[in-house]
Amino acid sequence: MIVPVILSGGSGTRLWPLSRKSHPKQYLKLSNNSKSLLQNTLLRLPKGFEDPLILTNEEHRFIVIDQLKEISILPKDIYLEPIPKNTAPAITIASMDIHETNPEAVLVVLSSDHHIENIKAFHDALDVGIEAAKNNHIVTLGINPTKPETGYGYIKFNQTKEDIFKIESFTEKPSQKIANQYIESGDYLWNSGMFIFKAKVLLEELSKFEPKIYSSCKKIISTKSKVDKFTRFNQEIFENCPEKSIDHAVMERTEYGYVVPLDAKWSDLGSWSSIWDISPKDKNLNSFKGDIVSIDSVNSVISSEYKLTALIGVNDFVVVDTPDALLIANKKNIADISKITDLLKSFKRPELIENKKVHRPWGCFTSIEKNNSYQVKQLVINPGEKISLQKHQRRSEHWIVISGIATVTRGESITKLYPNQSTFIPIGEIHRLENQEKEDLIIVEIQTGEYFGEDDIIRLDDDYQRR
Repeated sequence: MIVPVILSGGSGTRLWPLSRKSHPKQYLKLSNNSKSLLQNTLLRLPKGFEDPLILTNEEHRFIVIDQLKEISILPKDIYLEPIPKNTAPAITIASMDIHETNPEAVLVVLSSDHHIENIKAFHDALDVGIEAAKNNHIVTLGINPTKPETGYGYIKFNQTKEDIFKIESFTEKPSQKIANQYIESGDYLWNSGMFIFKAKVLLEELSKFEPKIYSSCKKIISTKSKVDKFTRFNQEIFENCPEKSIDHAVMERTEYGYVVPLDAKWSDLGSWSSIWDISPKDKNLNSFKGDIVSIDSVNSVISSEYKLTALIGVNDFVVVDTPDALLIANKKNIADISKITDLLKSFKRPELIENKKVHRPWGCFTSIEKNNSYQVKQLVINPGEKISLQKHQRRSEHWIVISGIATVTRGESITKLYPNQSTFIPIGEIHRLENQEKEDLIIVEIQTGEYFGEDDIIRLDDDYQRR
């Protein structure tokens, strides 16, 4: 029994402004096959594996469901972490749950935000790792380095067999000088963060090295409850669990650690430069996405899907245009994007958290225009879905049907609205919008009042158990 465990709870902003906390890079469609990184992670799993177990968080749970539906994959389960605690608790909880039903089960733990081009090489490496795991080894996949990269951790290995090596040591992100030495020695691989092991072996090692994490996770797993499509855990008990990576908790300390080299054109897509690395390029080595006209521009990454962008003599630049934010950076300085996101965080700018398009369990909405007295949104309600039964204390709403058929609750009445028809929801009136049809319902919503925050929604009934 081989169970893929997919870690999909990250909220990184290294690909800002496309990647935001509410919609991070694993849910972005950055590859050339119009699939998100999460979807590609699931689609490249070998045949014969069990259904995947996915670990994410409350905020992203409905994005995960939508993306699974798009590729027709039914998960074994979806775990919701109340708060992030790094990889050791997440992997331990998954191991404990699977161990209860099959102590000999082999887990294949994968990140949801990696790009892997050579699928056959990836499958071959998994095969080697799975056989080693069946013999009670704890295996990680190590990437054959292509350059002295300072953004990755390194694994020093001792060649014991032709296709699998004994791990000697781990090194966190090294200096440029040290990275150069590692590459020259030929004794190091990049740490990919992908792991293969028997549940029982991992748990035995973790209980030995990290008894506090082990005991905390035993308590956490005892609180699990299934609600709709998700498994939740007690937040207070979860908060008391120590925070640590599986590398520090187990891999750096176990005598059973082995690494399988992987040469599959892998990338964790951790920067706009790495997006340039994997993208198709024109004759001037530009990676263009969107409506772009260029004269004498070279070696640049340009993403502009919302408007015509014209370039003249742009060399070695990253330009990323979104409806609410524009990034312009020299490629050699792109690592400093963290300084920009830190500034945005200190200024409490919403552009760090959400973009104009916000996903909800019933569909999505896009903010079109906003000032102090009104806000205009486009709402897309998926077939068979509905917003919560709700009211507002500080705003009224006017709904105009663009396409589809809306079932509208206003107070005690329920009516149908058709394209070009509208209705008005005054402040304080109980209301609900529902799509009972088989096609998307598209609504333009005009809000007027003094405040338009999402915390002005008073939910009286909600299919999605939101507060």
